[in-house]
This record gives sequence, structure tokens and C-alpha cells, in this order.
Amino acid sequence: MIRSMLYATDLGLYAPLVMHHALAMARTFDADLYVVHAVEPMGLFAESVLQSYLDEQALSDFHSQGLNTVIANIEQRVLDSFREELGDEGDQDLARIKAVRVIQGDPSQVILDQAQKLSVDLLIVGSHSHGAGAETPLGRTAARVLQLSRVPVYLVPLVERRRQGDR
Repeated sequence: MIRSMLYATDLGLYAPLVMHHALAMARTFDADLYVVHAVEPMGLFAESVLQSYLDEQALSDFHSQGLNTVIANIEQRVLDSFREELGDEGDQDLARIKAVRVIQGDPSQVILDQAQKLSVDLLIVGSHSHGAGAETPLGRTAARVLQLSRVPVYLVPLVERRRQGDR
């Protein structure tokens, strides 16, 4: 029985397609839907640039308050994009979304950790991210989630399919 699901979004070009799959699955099973987006930690270069322009206190403030503000803005952006995509008729679907979480960390690890923490029955992910195409039909995050997940994974294929006449 599927009572709760976790939709992992990269907020990329195909995010609305995967979202529609997630909401359709939630409707089908009358399940709760959680949404997670992972923000990769700042790289060493970005961190060193900040250190060269900010004193220790300002850097500390940025890490605590600035990151929280960015995360809150991303969470709001996700909800706003759902509202925009669903339109006026999407209130019931929006009510299925129990939480939107933006968490800093390695995307596959964030997804797996949240799946365990929330005790979801199903993970929903896209097959690849922003820039991947037909030559890489399965992205790094999707591959790791498929390999390591302890719950079933619903994988939405994002490879553009060519019609026979387009070759």
C-alpha cells in the first residue's frame, strides 16, 4: 500500500513533467506527497571568494541567515511553480503536498535520507538532470537513488524520443 511519496526535483526544465507524474500517482493512491530539492554545498572556490570579501562575522552571518533565506526562497519558488502549473483547478492536488524541503547536501544522499526520515513508500525522480540528453539517459543522482533506495523508485524518463520520420 502506498500512503506517502517523496518527489525529488532538480527544478530543471523537465521538473513540471515529473511533478505531473508525482501528483497523478498521489491522486491514484490517495497518498501524501513530500517534495525535496537538494542544494549542493558551495565549492571551495566560491567559499574562498566569500572569505576574501567578508570578515569572519559577516561570513558566519551569511552561512546562517543567508543560506536560510535562499532555502526559504527556493521552497516558495517550488510551491509557486506548482500553483502556476496547476492553475485554479489544482487546489486539491496542492493539498496533497505535505511539505516542501530544500536541503543542502549531495542530491542522492539528501533524497535517500529524506525517504528514510519521512518513511515514504515510493520515491519519484526524473531520469536525468538539466543538461543531460539522449547520450546519457540516466543521470548520476537517479542512478545512485536506484542503486541504494530501500523503497520502490518511480523513474520518469526524460529522454527526448525521436519519431521515425525525424531521423
